[in-house]
Amino acid sequence: MFNVNDIKNGMTILYEGNVYQVVEFQHVKPGKGSAFVRTKLKNLRTQTTQEITFNAGIKMEKANVEKRALSYLYNSGDTYVFMDNESYDQLELNKNQLKDEIKFLKEGLVVEVMNFNGEVIGITLPEKVSYKVVETEMAVKGNTTSGALKDATIETGYSLKVPLFIEEGEEIIVTTSDGKYSSRA
Repeated sequence: MFNVNDIKNGMTILYEGNVYQVVEFQHVKPGKGSAFVRTKLKNLRTQTTQEITFNAGIKMEKANVEKRALSYLYNSGDTYVFMDNESYDQLELNKNQLKDEIKFLKEGLVVEVMNFNGEVIGITLPEKVSYKVVETEMAVKGNTTSGALKDATIETGYSLKVPLFIEEGEEIIVTTSDGKYSSRA
């Protein structure tokens, strides 16, 4: 148990039977009335974000979430297989447990798997990952407006917008949080 005034970004908490990660928080002390803490919390089971306000001074329960680094191996249908690089134990996760992370999984990618009381509640991808462009259109001559973008597909099958100078076969860096092009690799 801890005081809500001691809340920090990245902290995992138990609230109403769910496991949340603190995305952001703000201590508010209005001129009238009592102080409160406004938070933005991410439900680690459903991956949804919601804003919740707590009165200052209340006690919260910390969720002890265990994190392990595992390498993505392959998928077979709706089952995705990961391996612990130290013990060589394999972990199979269902497509429903991964949600949007699937479009960024490539062989050998090291992810952080989060466990809460023996239940896998999600994975965390690296912030930026390098991918090979497998398909993109040719840049049209004369289409040189600043910031012009074109469609490209990376090795995982995910499509995104890239600058005109990117060609098939090139390695690019993608930000996994928003799925956008970052730079050349």
